[in-house]
Amino acid sequence: GTASMASVLSYLRELNIVTMMLRILLAVLCGGLIGLERERKNRPAGFRTYMLTALGATLTVLLSLQLDQMLHGPWRALAESIGATQDVSRFGAEAAKGIGFLGAGTILVTRNQEVRGLTTAAGLWAVAIIGTAFGAGFYAGGIICYAFIFLAMQVLRRVDLRIRKTQRVSTVYFEMEKKSTVGQIIRQVKGHGHYIWDLNLFSETQEK
Repeated sequence: GTASMASVLSYLRELNIVTMMLRILLAVLCGGLIGLERERKNRPAGFRTYMLTALGATLTVLLSLQLDQMLHGPWRALAESIGATQDVSRFGAEAAKGIGFLGAGTILVTRNQEVRGLTTAAGLWAVAIIGTAFGAGFYAGGIICYAFIFLAMQVLRRVDLRIRKTQRVSTVYFEMEKKSTVGQIIRQVKGHGHYIWDLNLFSETQEK
C-alpha cells in the first residue's frame, strides 16, 4: 500500500529514460489540453503553441537536473579541480532568454487583426533548448523532445485543422466605406441566428 506508493514516487523522482519520457509526455499533454481549450475559444495561441512551450520548459529543467547529477558524479573531480560552480540552471535560462528576441520577430499582427507566427516562435524556443541539451551531451532528453516536436508539427497539424473547422466562434474582418454600414452588418448577423461577442472598429486615420 503506502510503502509501494512511496517506492513508485521515489522511482519517478529519479532521472532515467522512463521518467524523462513520462515528464515530457505529461508536459505535452497538459500544455496541449490548455491550448486546445484556448483554440476552441479562437485565441491566437493554440494547441501546438502551448504544447511546444510546455515541452521547452520541461527540457530546460531536465537539462539542469542532468548537469547537476553529472557535476556531483562523473565530473566531480574535474569540477573541483577547475573550481566550477554547482549552479547549472543558468545554461538553459540564458538560451531561453536569448531566443526570445528571435521569437518576437516571427510574431506579427496582420491587417485584419489576426496573430500569426506564435507556433513558429514557440518552436524556435523549444529547438534552442534542444540545441542546449545536445551541446551538454544530454542526448536522451534532446532526442525524446525532438520526437515530440516532430509529432506536434506533423501529425497534430491535422488535428489542429479539424478543431478549427468545428469551431463555433469565427473572427470576421470587414472593410466599410461608412460607419453606418455597421448597423446593417449587425442586423444581418443577428438575423441569421448568430451572436456577436466582440466588435472592434478601426478607422483609416488611426492606422496612419
